[in-house]
Amino acid sequence: MTQETPCATSYDVIIIGGGIMGASTACFLSQNKDFQGKVLVVERDPSYEFASTSHTNSCMRQQFSTSLNVKISQFAADYVKNLGTYLADARVPALSIQNFGYMYLAGDEKMAQTLRANHAVQKAAGAATRLLSRDEIAADYPFYQLDDILLGSINTVDEGFFDGQAVFDWQRRISREAGVEYIKGEVIALTKNAAGNRIESVTLATGEVLSCGQLVNATGPRAARTAAMAGIALPVEPRKRFTWMFSAAKPLDRPLPLTIDPTGVHVREVGGGIYQAGGHTEHDPAVEFDDFTMDHSFWQAHVWPVIATRIPQFEAIKVTTEWAGHYAYNTLDQNAITGPHPEISNFLFLNGFSGHGLQQSPAMGRGTAEWLTYGAYRSLDLSPFHYGRILANRPIRESAVI
Repeated sequence: MTQETPCATSYDVIIIGGGIMGASTACFLSQNKDFQGKVLVVERDPSYEFASTSHTNSCMRQQFSTSLNVKISQFAADYVKNLGTYLADARVPALSIQNFGYMYLAGDEKMAQTLRANHAVQKAAGAATRLLSRDEIAADYPFYQLDDILLGSINTVDEGFFDGQAVFDWQRRISREAGVEYIKGEVIALTKNAAGNRIESVTLATGEVLSCGQLVNATGPRAARTAAMAGIALPVEPRKRFTWMFSAAKPLDRPLPLTIDPTGVHVREVGGGIYQAGGHTEHDPAVEFDDFTMDHSFWQAHVWPVIATRIPQFEAIKVTTEWAGHYAYNTLDQNAITGPHPEISNFLFLNGFSGHGLQQSPAMGRGTAEWLTYGAYRSLDLSPFHYGRILANRPIRESAVI
């Protein structure tokens, strides 16, 4: 839509999407003394019942195949452990990372070579990743069945899981107290100026029209639909991911790392004899935004057999909770899409995190807030993830996607 529309209310920044990416950006803006603007966060479902933020497994890892992704997670770890300092608020409780680590298991030489290559990238970036032979894995984690495993990769420093909900709640609270407005609303249209190079306003389903200086698309799996309102093609789609919580008749005698089986099924410790498993079906199509139906046959026919084969003590388990959530899946390269559009200069992307958004949200929120304030990054340079690579069909391949 391209026309001038009179607006009742004006904001310097409108963030569409109030999940972890939107909240992180709003929080960093609210704490930046150089930013004096008025910020609005528009969220279609403030209950977050079906939001990706609510369905996350709250995990943290540095085991990526690109150096920038490793550095993004390193900042996230520091941010989580020192949240009260970053938020400059004594009320914020101390948070920690449960450093059980991620255990990648390679069942063939191709995967082993990938782990070795990733290990080199991670070590160069300062991560504490270790490669383990089959015998070394067995010595440290004797509960695994390892007959088909050639190599393992693990990091138990700032890698495991954390209280993502607490981070999310505090970011929203701090930003609200600093003046950020959060409203319930569904955006149905974006209006450009006459030249077509700026977004002038946002129209809500109620008919209310809001003018904006800058706009951030932080709409998770719905990102492509939001971008399409501005005439932008975005290769992000909702992909269904399943999670199960279960208790074991014979709990393990030591913490279970988040174990990525060669089949793609993953399972980790929760605590108190409770474990969490996840995965997706081999046929992995885009789904409808409101499709959260569980596939019970997938658990029975694939996930449980894989878990019980890899960890024989899990032959007797009981599922206690299960849910389906959505990845905001970047079909080009499973990496983030950030920064401004090259032609619509006040339209910023914060999309396509493909399952690692929660752990990347501190660095992404900080970087987006810097761009909104200064027109440049002041900390980590996120420009490799800008939208230009989408237009150029120039993927940044991330091999460590779960």
